[in-house]
Amino acid sequence: MEIPEHREIRHLARRFLEEARSALGEYEAQEAFPWPLVKRMGELGFLGVFVPEELGGAGLDFWAYVALLEELGGYASLRSILSVQQSLVLTPLLAFGTEAQKRRYVPRLARGEILGAYGLTEPEAGSDAASLRTRAYRDGDHYVLEGQKTFISHADVAQVFLIFAKSDPEKGSRGITAFLVEREDGVRTTPLKGKLGLRAADTGMVFLEGVRVPKDRVLGREGEGFKIALATLDTGRVSLAAGAVGLMQRALDLSLRYAQERRQFGRPIAGFQLVQAHLAQMKLDLEASRLLTYQAVAKKLKGERYTLEASMAKLFASEAANRVAYRAIQIHGGYGFFEEYEVARLYRDARILTLYEGTSEIQTLVIGAHLTGIKAFAEG
Repeated sequence: MEIPEHREIRHLARRFLEEARSALGEYEAQEAFPWPLVKRMGELGFLGVFVPEELGGAGLDFWAYVALLEELGGYASLRSILSVQQSLVLTPLLAFGTEAQKRRYVPRLARGEILGAYGLTEPEAGSDAASLRTRAYRDGDHYVLEGQKTFISHADVAQVFLIFAKSDPEKGSRGITAFLVEREDGVRTTPLKGKLGLRAADTGMVFLEGVRVPKDRVLGREGEGFKIALATLDTGRVSLAAGAVGLMQRALDLSLRYAQERRQFGRPIAGFQLVQAHLAQMKLDLEASRLLTYQAVAKKLKGERYTLEASMAKLFASEAANRVAYRAIQIHGGYGFFEEYEVARLYRDARILTLYEGTSEIQTLVIGAHLTGIKAFAEG
């Protein structure tokens, strides 16, 4: 049962969406980053929900974060901004950062004064993250980074980047180190336009050419980068599952409303058995996804390893979101094929959920590895 703080953040998110909905539509249409909405989310405390108050956050628990992700899940561009900032950047900073690193970055990230990016994926290293080619060469009290990252959320808008690079290639995945790199260190970026969905969320490429990073900006210890990446992705996968739940809830709500209002053959189409079958299956997918997500959150909060639960939640919820979005289009018929109807955007936005932070195929390998005791290649 939700406590008052969780209900309060849900209500706050709903009021925010009422104000932001029309503006977000314009940003989506123009493929423009919604800076004013991001600023507002920062003011509301959305970008630092589980960050301690002494570090500039709202000081709430992870359940509050999940509640917020669910509420924003139907507006995937905003949910993506929230997920990247907290699950992929603030989470590893809080878990592995030094006190100096936390003081330098966490308050500004939590308040939305700056944005962060998670730099793991490369042109030749996607699912096989351990094969990344970005190099980190030691030079006195600095490291020099050389390489390229792609499909990076917040690439063109971030001020700080969590970059994974090989500091000792001979050690394979154990030779990967995580670095906190600032844009002013010489990072170059370029946006990637023409996405199927998440059109108001920034995605781009990151270029590291002779970028010098002080050694005190290594996150964790040298060689711990791959461990940090995997631990971070567990949280990221739970956040995507929660976002998928929110997307499904929005698709179901819109479909129920439409089915009750749309009349054919003299009665609402909600009275037709096959429409009810679609709605019933949407509800089943939604609630099964919600329970798998909550199971992963509960295990995380016990302090236990939850990689298996995170992968199960992410795999099922992301695939279910695509099924639910498909059914929403079917219920809306020809109208659902037009951008004027929100279900068209939900259908586009759902597709990325099966791809980033570990494809459905990779989640299947992770689950299989845990069941058999034979480590999948994707886990290093």
